[in-house]
Amino acid sequence: MTREEFEAAYGFELDPFQRRALDAIDAGRSVLVAAPTGSGKTVVAEYAVAKALATGAKAFYTTPLKALSNQKFGDLVRRHGPERVGLLTGDNSINGDAPVVVMTTEVLRNMIYAGSSALDGLRYVILDEVHYLQDRYRGPVWEEVIIHAPPTIDLVCLSATVSNAEEVAEWIETVRGTTTAVIEERRPVDLHHLYLVGDRHSEQLHLLPTFVEARPNPEAARLESSSSRASHPRGRSRTRLYTPRRTEVVERLNEEAMLPAIYFIFSRAACDDAARQCLDAGLRLTSEDERAQVRAIVESRVETLSDDDLRVLGYGRWLAGLEAGVAAHHAGMVPPFKEAVEACFAAGLVKVVFATETLALGINMPARTVVVEKLSKFTGERHEFLTPGEYTQLTGRAGRRGIDEVGYAIVLWSPFVPFDQVAALASRRTYALASSFRPTYNMAANLVRRYPPDVAHHLLNLSFAQYGADRDVVRLEAQLERNTQLLAVARREVTCERGDVEEYRRLLREVEDAAPRPASVRSQVAEALERVRPGDILLLPGGKSGGRVVVLSTAHRGGGEMKLGVLTEGRRYLTLTTRNFPARPRTIGHIELPTPYAPRNPAFQRAVADAMGRTGTPGGPPTAREARPRTKRDHQVQALVDGLESHPVASCPELRRHLRAADRAERLEREIVRLERRVRSRTESLARQFDRVLRVLEAWGYVDGWALTEAGEELASLYHECDLLVAESVSAGLLDELDPAAVAGLASTFTYETRGPGGGPQPWFPSGKVRRRWTELERLARELNLAEDEAGLPLTRPPDAGFFALAYSWAAGDDLADVIADEDISGGDFVRNVKQLIDLLRQLGDVAPEPATAKAARDAADRLFRGVVAASSVVGGD
Repeated sequence: MTREEFEAAYGFELDPFQRRALDAIDAGRSVLVAAPTGSGKTVVAEYAVAKALATGAKAFYTTPLKALSNQKFGDLVRRHGPERVGLLTGDNSINGDAPVVVMTTEVLRNMIYAGSSALDGLRYVILDEVHYLQDRYRGPVWEEVIIHAPPTIDLVCLSATVSNAEEVAEWIETVRGTTTAVIEERRPVDLHHLYLVGDRHSEQLHLLPTFVEARPNPEAARLESSSSRASHPRGRSRTRLYTPRRTEVVERLNEEAMLPAIYFIFSRAACDDAARQCLDAGLRLTSEDERAQVRAIVESRVETLSDDDLRVLGYGRWLAGLEAGVAAHHAGMVPPFKEAVEACFAAGLVKVVFATETLALGINMPARTVVVEKLSKFTGERHEFLTPGEYTQLTGRAGRRGIDEVGYAIVLWSPFVPFDQVAALASRRTYALASSFRPTYNMAANLVRRYPPDVAHHLLNLSFAQYGADRDVVRLEAQLERNTQLLAVARREVTCERGDVEEYRRLLREVEDAAPRPASVRSQVAEALERVRPGDILLLPGGKSGGRVVVLSTAHRGGGEMKLGVLTEGRRYLTLTTRNFPARPRTIGHIELPTPYAPRNPAFQRAVADAMGRTGTPGGPPTAREARPRTKRDHQVQALVDGLESHPVASCPELRRHLRAADRAERLEREIVRLERRVRSRTESLARQFDRVLRVLEAWGYVDGWALTEAGEELASLYHECDLLVAESVSAGLLDELDPAAVAGLASTFTYETRGPGGGPQPWFPSGKVRRRWTELERLARELNLAEDEAGLPLTRPPDAGFFALAYSWAAGDDLADVIADEDISGGDFVRNVKQLIDLLRQLGDVAPEPATAKAARDAADRLFRGVVAASSVVGGD
């Protein structure tokens, strides 16, 4: 296909920036295209694909997301035919020897390090969404590909609009040779910024332009200033203005012909609530014919899921929302549900999607209007204001090329954000791309394997991170100052008038370390729970929910295990099983439950909490039926427990707050030490950091001089955030002589990370043997962290057993309802965690030196890949 034929096939005249990019490809140059969302960057990528096919060469199209890879695979198959296009992701391997292969960026990185023969004949690599290189966890992969790809390959890099695109292109040119930067700042569809305000003095919402003649709208400023508090009957007052309700916003958008819309809310639960609110309010945005089309699309996406799975996932309510034209979209949904929402939205059937910011990252779902409910989001530790780059990324979805003359970006009024701040954010266009590159253990092993020392050090110094190393010091100093202030606040919160909180924490850790939980104890716990009755008051150990709880209900879950529904002193409802109790629970009191019996009713729970508050907590020795022979270790543990319970701080009503503050202070102290070390070494090159990584690898037996040991060869094939810890666990035999379900459970401790503040429930293990392996794994992780801290390296994330029971049950063949029904995890999170676990297990199946262990890992991966997980890995059709 000639260039003239390629351009003629589109049926419209290419934009000047697209032609400049095609000229660069024709001239044999790499190219970086930085342009707004929806401007047509993919035309450049498609030209590279067509040019490769026309010359008998190969082209690889890489994306940061499996879902985006699936979408791009479908596009290219429709354009070039299924025999010429392949797909390689962690979930799918389709026609991998094709001349055009779509893959995640990690797959290409692994190919390059392995020296794969698939690279033979490769002419072009498209790096889609290359601005991902600043992603904290996955960003370094883009830099590794750019640095290490064979020199005969030209790169086509596609990026969102960034303010330092020329700098990025200059860096690529130093690494790869001549590179052209093609920058387009003009949006293909004009964007109108609007401000939506609720007014109790008006029957309608105020929908105001944010700018008038390129200046902040004075009418919006006057409206805000007139919102002084007005008197209200009974002596109260309230503001005149209010944040518009979600149903009001949708109704107004419908009246103004501004649908379809993406409504960004930075909370999964709030997205689900918003869809329910619209459904409950009777909003119906679809015709009868459209509802039939929705059902057809949905049925094609969920046909592989069983009725029981659909029931657990809330299928009926979700489908009703889709048929009404409203839906949620977030990472907590299972992929078939998300893909159905995307397909219905793309077909114009769903009119409003309530989405978290992940929808703005890659998936092609343009809309006429984008609504941003709040200009701040919770990062897991604090609320932070949106950056101009984040705002631009979100609003970039507004305006469909060839359909809409303009797109609309609407921000809702908030009492916490003045209008001038909204206007300032909407007017700024600064979005500089920064590097997150750093040498990892796996990267170091591959550099040792592939290059001599001088070349390896030189390649590291070619990274984009080295470009901006000196500029980082200002950010580090600011972060150091913030952490120092936070530490002072935390230390004040630790102080308790009743005694030394740190001493209490030390005793608490000694009790936790000294209290084993063999299988015999588990059976004793199960036996004790069988005797528990509603109204009994138990003492729940540890965790943010520790303390007295009253039993509201008892039931048996799958496998005959007892399940308790309990209420904490803080009026929080929990579901408990044997794994929540490290030792036999004791009934320390009893109350009569109110009538009528309604354990999930808020009024009933308030009455129960009040009754528990009026009840003492008698202790006393175990009853005769609980008595058993006590060992020397039992007496030692009991002495520690007695010391803990008699400590003056134990009776403090604010104890949990003090303990949380102490944990926070400890984390901040460690972080401050690391920041100070980084500031001191700000002029240090990445090559020097690489040398420190090598010293750890040499001390741990993975490198000998400038050569990999046998363990080092295994490490070079492990691509994971916890690469060295995983490799060390394999070398130590922690996965040996375990059945596939136990291997899956133990491997999950590397892939899972508990969300939100505080720890999860007490981990459950199927046997004393597996618990001992977990204890040994925790010891290994502590030793590695000590070595990293001493070497001045970032600490490897510790293993987390919060997903062990779910991974074990799913690998053992339990139904989805039995696995997640009583767990605080969404279907989407479950599927995502299982997929990550499968990827690691398949790697372990390749690298484990013990054949039986390798087989158990592969068997575990196969057992996990079923039901909703397998259905979530299917490449969707039209």
